[in-house]
Amino acid sequence: MKEQCNWLIVGLGNPGREYEKTRHNAGFRAIDRIAEKLNVKIDKLKFQGLYAQVNLDGGKLFLLKPQTYMNLSGRSVLQLSAFFKIPPARIIVLFDDISLEPGRLRLRKDGSAGGHNGIKSIIQELGSQDFPRVKIGVGAKPHPDFDLADWVLSTFDPQEEKALGPAIDRAADAALCIIEKGIAEASNRYSGKA
Repeated sequence: MKEQCNWLIVGLGNPGREYEKTRHNAGFRAIDRIAEKLNVKIDKLKFQGLYAQVNLDGGKLFLLKPQTYMNLSGRSVLQLSAFFKIPPARIIVLFDDISLEPGRLRLRKDGSAGGHNGIKSIIQELGSQDFPRVKIGVGAKPHPDFDLADWVLSTFDPQEEKALGPAIDRAADAALCIIEKGIAEASNRYSGKA
């Protein structure tokens, strides 16, 4: 019998309609897809975020969209995980990655922030970088001088959006696979696929 435990899946993004379709909100889109698959609404407002709770093999699965804006995401993650006693190893974070082309995924068991401010905030607040993550490719800046903030807050062109749709779906499946089969198996199945 499986150990009964709680899990948290966090999708990173910025709240507000004007950010919905931006590159930085790929994590929000993926967590919304998980909510659809599990037939729940992420609509409880607490812990500086919107969250949903699902029963899972005797434990509970929480889906969280921090409402703090990207750079302070860790505050929301810490509040919910501390309240429900969820250790970092059972916190899965879905977020945008500019080093991957749209449509590609990369799964990681742990690691540094890699320059991502949302991840940096989570590491800082949790005091740990030992949490699994699903990186969703959103494409690199068009040229080195392009402002990074402007880039991640830009929207996808139609071709990129077409590649992103299936990737969002796979990112959702990958996060659920981490819970079910572990990070190694999920990584084999979903990392690098386009």
